[in-house]
Amino acid sequence: MKEKILTSLLTVLALSTLHAQSTSGVQAPRLVVGITIDQLRSDYLEAFTTLYGEKGFKRLLKEGRIYCNASYSFSNVDRASAIASIYSGTNPSRNGIVGSQWLDRSSLRPITCVDDKNFMGIYTAENTSPHRLTVSTFPDELKISSQGRSIVYAIAPQREAAVLAAGHAANGAYWLNDLTGKWCGSTYYGDFPRWLMVYNDNNSTDKRISSLTWEPHRSFSAYDNPAKESSFRYTFNDNRKYRRLKVSPCVNAEVNRVVNACLYGTMLGADPVTDFLSVTYNAGSFQSESGVSSYVEMQDTYVRLDEDIASLLDMIDRKVGLANTLFFVTSTGYVEHQSIDYAAYRIPTGEFYIHRASALLNMYLMAVYGQGQYVEAFDGLQLYLDHKLIEKKQLRLKEVLDRSAEFLADLSGVRKVYTSYDLLLGAWSPEQAKVRNSYSSTCSGDLIIQVNAGWKLMDADSNELETVREAVVNFPLIFLGPNIQPKTIHTPVSMDCVAPTLSMFMRIRAPNACISSPLTDVKE
Repeated sequence: MKEKILTSLLTVLALSTLHAQSTSGVQAPRLVVGITIDQLRSDYLEAFTTLYGEKGFKRLLKEGRIYCNASYSFSNVDRASAIASIYSGTNPSRNGIVGSQWLDRSSLRPITCVDDKNFMGIYTAENTSPHRLTVSTFPDELKISSQGRSIVYAIAPQREAAVLAAGHAANGAYWLNDLTGKWCGSTYYGDFPRWLMVYNDNNSTDKRISSLTWEPHRSFSAYDNPAKESSFRYTFNDNRKYRRLKVSPCVNAEVNRVVNACLYGTMLGADPVTDFLSVTYNAGSFQSESGVSSYVEMQDTYVRLDEDIASLLDMIDRKVGLANTLFFVTSTGYVEHQSIDYAAYRIPTGEFYIHRASALLNMYLMAVYGQGQYVEAFDGLQLYLDHKLIEKKQLRLKEVLDRSAEFLADLSGVRKVYTSYDLLLGAWSPEQAKVRNSYSSTCSGDLIIQVNAGWKLMDADSNELETVREAVVNFPLIFLGPNIQPKTIHTPVSMDCVAPTLSMFMRIRAPNACISSPLTDVKE
């Protein structure tokens, strides 16, 4: 009798313990929202703090876990490579996305990272899929873990931002058409959703573009440090109106409109199965289009962005509840630099012409090895050699590359030249680690040139391309949500950690090529 009573007590105790564990354990969020802000900079974010309301940036900075020294583990960061890295947890050498565009070795023509002739565009002529992203992403792993029940959407102004964030298994990726102003997608993700068809018919950007203007959101008396310009006003009524809209802060409100339609047209966050929504905003300089620098425009960009973030948080709160939602906010970590006249300030500078370097190298190789077109093509600061010609002449590729690198290194303005052998087989060094991480043997060049900071990269057709800058672009990584303790952390973190950290919160496997461990101090 005593044994039965003891057994019963032990059973009750065990059940009580299990119940306590299940009720005290932290539940996975119903919705995870990733906010990637293209070209967000910490210096501007901090400079305009006094202009923000209480529900946007200030809320993130007050209630979020802020890693204020985030960076990417590879060089030549752009929008596509940054987003691919965030979502895959690895760098271009592993995920295959070395940039928005690169040179196709078979055709010697530039290709876009999400082009795919096998899938038709919807509301667009662009054929699109994520097939060049060669690894899984954490939204993919979320789909696998839930056996397809999780809902995954990505909404962005640009095609590559939407598709690379959505990954391979998403319900949909949607972006703004450059020519029509309609929101579009790809047959890769299946049928176009009815909620977005209705939006395109009734509320799409093309119905408002003629009346849209970008001018100061507030009177200049509200700004702490007004620039010399008294005002500005941009309209969107030429044949490039949608492209211009997408590099202005006005596009962020358009993104929010579609997010709102998505929230109320789908079941995002409606049940305990975790869902995911990716949102991409723009904080880049409009000067890249106009060529005119304006501090006031950047102030207005960040003030508008602050309000758009506040609006997004309110939308999520009304539909899903902030208590059920985990957010991460970060930047693509690069800035589209303008040309700067360093000579006017007596700062060392010069001009580097890649087409001239290519021609000179080919002449040198002909002098050494005989007639032939050894340099097939160039793209950016990368040179592609003709492997078939080198093989036909029974030359050792490594020898040709080493000779080429030695020749190029003597050209004015060249700081360093890397060969494919250096990056694939050479000894590791801290200096070349980021270059190696940005290199892919399937699409990168045979020779990669680094030009001195301050020099201008000149293009034969458009004349001037850009001024080289190697300065670090500071940006934050912010987590906001239940069970996340607010704190500002100055220890540097790599963006490779975002995917495993979110996977930890969602209780799923990290992406299959993830190279970092999660940030275990996010929740305390």
